Formats: sequence, C-alpha cells, structure tokens
Amino acid sequence: MRITTIARLTGAAYLALAVTGALGFLVIRSALLVPGDPAATLQNLTEQSALAHGGVALEVLIVITQALAAWGFYALFRRDHPLAAFGVAVFGMANAAAILTSAAFMSTALAVVADPSLAPGGDAAATVGLLYALSSACWTVGGVFFGLWLIPMGWFILATRRMPIVLGWLLVIGGVGYVLGAVLTVAAPQLVTVANALAMPASIGEFWMIGYLLIRGIRPSSTGVSA
Repeated sequence: MRITTIARLTGAAYLALAVTGALGFLVIRSALLVPGDPAATLQNLTEQSALAHGGVALEVLIVITQALAAWGFYALFRRDHPLAAFGVAVFGMANAAAILTSAAFMSTALAVVADPSLAPGGDAAATVGLLYALSSACWTVGGVFFGLWLIPMGWFILATRRMPIVLGWLLVIGGVGYVLGAVLTVAAPQLVTVANALAMPASIGEFWMIGYLLIRGIRPSSTGVSA
C-alpha cells in the first residue's frame, strides 16, 4: 500500500476519533450525567434509554477509531522512526484501553437501570452514580495517555521533517500540556479551567494533523532518520 494512502486512512481514523469523541463525551454524556445528583442521572438514563445506549455505542466506536489511528500511525512512522512509531502505538492503545473500561462502566450502569436488583443494597441511583463517576475517572486519567501519544508523534516530525516543523513542536508542547492538565485535574479539580487551557495547543495540533494527513498525506522521505 502506498505511504500516502496509509496517511489518508490514518487521517480518516483520526477524524472519526475526533467526531465520536465529541459526540460521545461532550454531547451525550453531558445530556445524561448530572454531576452530584445520582437520582437525576438515573432518571435521565431511564427516560432517555435510546440516547444512553447510543452513548455506550459511541464510546465503543471511540475505542475502535483510537485503535485504528494508533495502528495507522505505527504503519506510517515505522520505516523512518521505529521508536516514535512504537511510542504512538503503545500510548494510543493504552488510551483505547482506558476508554474501553469507561464503556464497560457505562454498560453496567445501563444494566442496573434495566434491573435495579443488581444494585448493591437496592440503591440503583447510588450505583449508577458511582459507575458514571468511574467512567468519568477513566477519561480523566486516560488523558495522560492521550497527551503522551502526541509527544512521539511530534518527535517523528521534528526528526524526519516529513510534515511541517511547527506542527511537530505544537504536538510535543500540546502533548506535555495535555499530560500536565490531566495530572492537575486529578490533583486540584478546582483548577480545571487551567487544565483545559493547557490542553488547547494539543487540540490545535490534532486538527492540523488530521487536515494534513487527509489533504497532503506525508512529505517524501529525505533524511533517512531511523531512530
């Protein structure tokens, strides 16, 4: 398969990851989850069952597209920079595993909604609230790996010059910021605004990367860097 075809397929998987992530985490989760109010969350899941099941399906699609994007980047980078390729693949798959765990918690919450007898002590609201809290925690701590996979991605660009250098620096800086933001969210939840600001360069770099892969693909190799 031509390297430009691999690049565009990787870009398509990355775009699908961005779309499913936005719909699943930002839209559907926000519509169902009421922080600090398990009873309201249970009511939303009960009354909007189709939306809730769609949210779980999107969560699984996030895992699939993340895994495909990680695989694509490995195939794209491995000849020029095996170490960077390995880093992107490993960190990307680790993030997919974190989101897969989140999907399992969400699916279990829906099982409790369907059969409240599954809830310990018969408290369905508390159980659903805990399961969704665990799901959200998976996203928070999984953010470490989502930041980490951007660093070798940027490193590949800086070492090989097969994409714009500014994009490489943006991905490295954004990846570090994303990791720091994830740690800050856990250590000091009240500083979530600062954590979100630290992740902004990563978002810019990711959308630039998606557009570059889909439109340009990748530049011809000229440096021969392999480590």
